[in-house]
Amino acid sequence: MLNDFIDSFFNSEVIFTALPAILSYGLWNTLVLALTSTAIGVVIGLVLAVFGVSRSWILRAIARVYTDVLRGLPAILTILLVGLSLAAPLRGITGGNPYFLAILALSLIAGAYIGEIFRGGILAIDKGQMEASRALGMSYGASMRLVVVPQAARQVLPSLVNQFISIVKDTSLVYILGLITTQRDLFRVGQDTAVQTGNLSPLVLAGLFYLVITVPLTHLVNFIDNRLRNGKPAKKVLDPEQDLKTAVVDITGEERAR
Repeated sequence: MLNDFIDSFFNSEVIFTALPAILSYGLWNTLVLALTSTAIGVVIGLVLAVFGVSRSWILRAIARVYTDVLRGLPAILTILLVGLSLAAPLRGITGGNPYFLAILALSLIAGAYIGEIFRGGILAIDKGQMEASRALGMSYGASMRLVVVPQAARQVLPSLVNQFISIVKDTSLVYILGLITTQRDLFRVGQDTAVQTGNLSPLVLAGLFYLVITVPLTHLVNFIDNRLRNGKPAKKVLDPEQDLKTAVVDITGEERAR
């Protein structure tokens, strides 16, 4: 029984067979999809956040509808809808390559979540910051761009890292767009090899690589959050009297040594 379990999930021969494909393009594609989608999602999220706190009800309504729709739909459904609806209109730009549609779908989803993260960060900034900027003669846009948003970005950094972790896991859904073999992510590569070998060890290996990416980032989030809450560790308070005693002992010890 135990041997069957080990052979099904931890077969070393099958793992070594799957390892080259997982390292050469499975891991690479997962990181490219996640990093690119996060970067584009940050841009979309910033725009949505500014719209969300705008004085214009039209801009607020646009941000609200976008956020509600993209956050309300299952990610796999959004990816499928984007892939099916935009494949033909964007064929001139993407060349029919579903890889770009996968990035676009993940970016649109990420933008909705990151927009809410930034909006919360902007609302957490004291209104006095905006008032002080306007009193100095800065426009509303310049105040947001140069004063409020930079402070908000610092506050939401842990949440952004958390969102990146979610995007890394969501990359396992883009296989439904029909990516070719060398464009597939960790999950799909593991699944392909599992089907070819009739063994589940490649999926376990893919899962381990997901953990290698996400677990350190989770601890990084906790570290950043702790530093933002508590600041840098306090420096040791020097005691002049104790320092003088220590210096005298050191000098006396050196003289005896001579």
